[in-house]
Amino acid sequence: MSLEKQVNQILNNFDNVESTRIIEILTSIQLHLKREITQEYLRVKIQAVSDSPSEIEKKKICNTLKPYFYWYLQGI
Repeated sequence: MSLEKQVNQILNNFDNVESTRIIEILTSIQLHLKREITQEYLRVKIQAVSDSPSEIEKKKICNTLKPYFYWYLQGI
């Protein structure tokens, strides 16, 4: 399945997608970012999600990263 389809699936069902799946897709999106500083910022945020102790906290952080999904769909 293409990354674009995966991004759309996550956005359509964001509240029911596990944070680990969101992290997987964000990591894939990160490779498409043009600026190194943006890649690094997203890497740090992805790590923050991974380091969070609960799924609730992970989802809160993931929710703040939703713009990356929209930017990817717009062609970054």
